[in-house]
Amino acid sequence: MDSTGRRRGGRAAVVSTERIVRAGRGLGMRHLGVNAVAAELGVSATALYRHIEGRWELERLVGESFLAELVIRDAPEEDVERHLVSFGGQLRSFLLSHPGLASYVQALFPRGESGVRLLLDEVAALERRGYATDAAMVLSGAVASLVTWSAVAEERPTTAADPAGYERERDAVVAMLNDHARLGRAHSGLPSVTPKEFSRLLLIAEIRGLVSVAPPGRPVDEIVAELSTVGGPW
Repeated sequence: MDSTGRRRGGRAAVVSTERIVRAGRGLGMRHLGVNAVAAELGVSATALYRHIEGRWELERLVGESFLAELVIRDAPEEDVERHLVSFGGQLRSFLLSHPGLASYVQALFPRGESGVRLLLDEVAALERRGYATDAAMVLSGAVASLVTWSAVAEERPTTAADPAGYERERDAVVAMLNDHARLGRAHSGLPSVTPKEFSRLLLIAEIRGLVSVAPPGRPVDEIVAELSTVGGPW
């Protein structure tokens, strides 16, 4: 293969945006890269740059193609808290089912049509529950951010270079806490929950706090003003 993407002694490989996205989806967001996609297509990176501007556009094209498959189900009978918990749970499950997608969403959102469509759908769901558009954007963005951060943290151990080493370190931390003179009894008495259940309980607590300070109908500037009165270094 030469620098133009032509296979030596054969026909030039056909490159298109559609094929780039298809190859990128096959690799997945976690392993996505210009060189990796070029290798999948049997062309040079230079050949890809005739169709995309670089890694950021590649990530956007592939990431948005995944997000296009996400449709958040909205049960009209649910109140604000239950709806947001459902929204967060559906988003979390989808992100974790596509490794690396959470990091894409965390970097910038929305970055394309699929992200905008998701934002519009969730804003509309909150508007139906009494929120103004700006407050709906703030609340949905806050919940999505919390879920995305959690998903990134949950993914990290599975993407570690040495997962067995991570498990050993985790077990060592648990043993250290259980054996601690001051913390041991309290730690060993804590209820045992899975990482998934812990994420769910934490999200519910966070959503309950958000809804208490940002109920339907309250203007955004009032929400910001109240929260801004809380002191302490930051």
